[in-house]
Amino acid sequence: MQFISDDLQQRWWALEAQLVERFGKKPDLEAVLFLIGLQETGFIQEKISKEQKQDLMHVAVCTVLAQSGYYVVEGKDTEGWPHFRQVKELPVMSLPDQENFIKDHVLLYFQQSELPEE
Repeated sequence: MQFISDDLQQRWWALEAQLVERFGKKPDLEAVLFLIGLQETGFIQEKISKEQKQDLMHVAVCTVLAQSGYYVVEGKDTEGWPHFRQVKELPVMSLPDQENFIKDHVLLYFQQSELPEE
């Protein structure tokens, strides 16, 4: 099993600390992706279905991986949701490595954009 690099772990903990300060609880990776999806779509609704939550997380994954050229935005639908096209194969990796890969891209995303407001 490959261990998360110290640098990545330190940066992830720093992001978690910022999010705890902002929202009052420590988010896991899924919660952070959900947050990015909300931020990218502007989607606000009292009740969010499991399918909508999955869609928001998909938008987040595509958004953060677009930074490295894996996806491009093809446009938005009538409801304002972005649609992506994969343009580069994702590397084959183990589950822990996939999580670190996503975390690294999430950190890059937050370096380049503001944390969302409450």
